[in-house]
Amino acid sequence: MVATRPRAGWLEIHPENFLANPHAAELLVELSANYPISVHTVGISVGSAGSIDRWHLKRIRGLADRIKPIFVSGHLAWSTYRNEYLNDLLPLPYTEETLRLVAAHIDEVQNTLGRPYLIENPASYVTFQFSTMNEADFLAEIVLRTGCQLLCDVSNVVVSAHNMGFDPHQYIDDFPSHAIAEMHLGGFTPEEDEATPGSEVWIDTHAAAIDRRSWDLYAYTLQRFGAKPTLIEWDNELPSLPALLREAAYAEEIARAIPMETGHASAH
Repeated sequence: MVATRPRAGWLEIHPENFLANPHAAELLVELSANYPISVHTVGISVGSAGSIDRWHLKRIRGLADRIKPIFVSGHLAWSTYRNEYLNDLLPLPYTEETLRLVAAHIDEVQNTLGRPYLIENPASYVTFQFSTMNEADFLAEIVLRTGCQLLCDVSNVVVSAHNMGFDPHQYIDDFPSHAIAEMHLGGFTPEEDEATPGSEVWIDTHAAAIDRRSWDLYAYTLQRFGAKPTLIEWDNELPSLPALLREAAYAEEIARAIPMETGHASAH
């Protein structure tokens, strides 16, 4: 990417991959002169019961000030416990108590970064019986309380709908569309569900081509909300760069008849 400068509307990075590597950070700054950069955090745990890592947040602010990202985003999840970072994005119960906690953390993130923060809908594998609202309503209330924006991961909707047994089109219909600033598409991996022999659970691995069901829901989402900057996520078992760019080109093809508000489909 640094050497060849292929055609791409914009790029997205995990800042955690650059904060401890000065050489990689310098290459990123160089790339930011040629491509708009979106920052997708994995270490800011807005759903943790304790406080967020303020030192980590300040380091992300420092990197963002250098590359001037078009978006900064993260997950509706928790991934830390005390001083331990977990290599997973863990689910939250959708309750008023959780809502107050997450909203307070998002306020702190936005105030520290000096930028809007985009919250991504998760890929779900379990739900909580004591949740008092559905995910779309929870996200809408977060937007209302914090003024944050949303990252609509269409493939996560497909994965969650299969695993949790809901209608993905109804989820999109209920999604707070006015707050969407970005979309994601990524591949998932079917695995045998050990709890229910003979059935599958779909895992959001970002290790495969985008499934036809995700493309179909993406087209439906664009018809409902209009085109948004869309990223192709492929983090594991990476294909060649031309193959990745073909996925981005196909997303652009689907969106071609719908005016883009900003940016283009891109590769991660």
